[in-house]
Amino acid sequence: MGYKVKGLYEKFLDVDLSDGKVSDYNIPEEWSEKYLGGRGLGARILLEELEGGEDPLGEDNLLIFAAGPLQGTGVPGA
Repeated sequence: MGYKVKGLYEKFLDVDLSDGKVSDYNIPEEWSEKYLGGRGLGARILLEELEGGEDPLGEDNLLIFAAGPLQGTGVPGA
């Protein structure tokens, strides 16, 4: 029996603070199978959205908040 780890709603939210635009996107099935939790999904989003060489504090960079699978469970470090 297969067990798939996905986000609670299987979506991520994109909030553009420059123009106040909010969009939600489905997490692709292959991402859910390959990357466990917020750290992996956040890294994949960065890989997809950025070209590389962006100023870390520049307006073209991304700020990602992504909870892991143990978030809210009381596990130390979660």
